[in-house]
Amino acid sequence: MSARRLAADQPASFEMTPETRAKLDRIISKYPQGKQASAVISALWLAQKQNDYWLPRAAIEKVADTLGMPYIRVMEVATFYTMFNLEPVGKYHFQVCGTTPCALRGADKLKDFCERKIGPKGHVSGGGK
Repeated sequence: MSARRLAADQPASFEMTPETRAKLDRIISKYPQGKQASAVISALWLAQKQNDYWLPRAAIEKVADTLGMPYIRVMEVATFYTMFNLEPVGKYHFQVCGTTPCALRGADKLKDFCERKIGPKGHVSGGGK
């Protein structure tokens, strides 16, 4: 598995829109008092969706503050799950499973094909696609 690190170029701040915050508040309300940290994956997903489908450090820290969690705990979740993009992605974002079962079924060939047709891993075209 490759190292998952935050993008070098980071925005200075991140604020949730009122719509995002309202959705998150509804999700948090489903958990008992003191268990708000259970909403961390949903909170990260909402922050990522609001931010063109990638999570800057400021968004991760905002989620941590909102849920009353240490930054490192939210960072652990964001870096563990590949559903969270830690750097900007294009309009069309492709992921191919690289686990052993998928590799045995031909994922490596599919990855090679995608690189030939679409471009190298992590490449975002000039048009943002």
